[in-house]
Amino acid sequence: MIPAELSGRRIAVVNWRDPWHPAAGGAETYAWEMATRFASAGARVHFVTARAPGQKRAETIDAVRLARMGGTFSVYILVLWWLLRRRGRFDAVLDCQNGIPFFTPWVLPRRTEVFCVVHHVHDRQFAVHLPHWLAVLGCFLEGPVSRWTYRRCASVAVSPSTVLAMRERLGWTGAIHIVPNGVSLATRPREPRSPSPRLVCVGRLVAHKRVDLLLDAVGNLRERWPDLTVDIIGRGPEEERLRARLPEGVTFHGYLQVGDKERLIAAAWLQVNASQGEGWGLCVLEAAALGVPTVAFDVDGLRDAVRHGETGWLLPEGTELAKGIATALDELTETCSDRCREWAAGFDWDHSAERLARLLLGLPVSSGWEDGP
Repeated sequence: MIPAELSGRRIAVVNWRDPWHPAAGGAETYAWEMATRFASAGARVHFVTARAPGQKRAETIDAVRLARMGGTFSVYILVLWWLLRRRGRFDAVLDCQNGIPFFTPWVLPRRTEVFCVVHHVHDRQFAVHLPHWLAVLGCFLEGPVSRWTYRRCASVAVSPSTVLAMRERLGWTGAIHIVPNGVSLATRPREPRSPSPRLVCVGRLVAHKRVDLLLDAVGNLRERWPDLTVDIIGRGPEEERLRARLPEGVTFHGYLQVGDKERLIAAAWLQVNASQGEGWGLCVLEAAALGVPTVAFDVDGLRDAVRHGETGWLLPEGTELAKGIATALDELTETCSDRCREWAAGFDWDHSAERLARLLLGLPVSSGWEDGP
């Protein structure tokens, strides 16, 4: 339960996007789940974020006041200006880093508690998504500039992998607390699995997710399992290119409502995540809650979300994905589904919000997750 002391506290959650933004993902889910629970506990919460075309500049949803401004890059300047004009109005700020944080300590008084929330380190992804000069700038802002800016602030990471990456790749020296993702599907009833082999891939269609690797694997897999099918759920800038090379047996579904997404996931034998790295991989927990194990590479975040040999399979980088999936299909048992549900049941948004609230208030945190080194 969130401590009663949070009631009346003025909190700003600063995140690159909100959950209704066309490019929203797991980071937006995390920020919103925290914001709504803080508001339900009586806190006065503002969610400050970018504004996609067609979105309102301001509205209130679930007692959280949204303030939207700017686009992909301009949002950083506009958010700082917004906070500067309200300097001193907030007791705490969650500064969510999606590659580059908002550098909110620059405009806030020292008495305002600032927590830098980091999902994963982006240094290796900047080169995938950005021109060289912009990738270099991104690494500089994520590394030395962030390290200096937040040197007096506590930080929050979503997984042990993120803590390790912050220490080793960013040189982070301040306190880092782990507040994991939750899952909202753990009590959902069982749904029937497809009678024929079926794979599902859920996530943003962006370069570092490496959906190409899954498409490349389909042909080899269908030689052994001719009726194998693949459902890809999500949208993003890579969608048009991926659709142009769609192999037989693969269906792109784009964005789906929660119920439709859950039914497709529950029908799958395996989820496949070929990403080069995540903060955690919320889709792994969501699939596990529905009894579906995940095949992924042994990379940051995913090695925390998948328990190798129990709730899925972790493949060494460089492994041929088709071989890894084939091994998983051969080893798949009903007990694996049961272990997935048990694993996912240990993650709860209420518990995560309680842990984060206690950190904001300077109270001792509950046991179960050790803070980072």
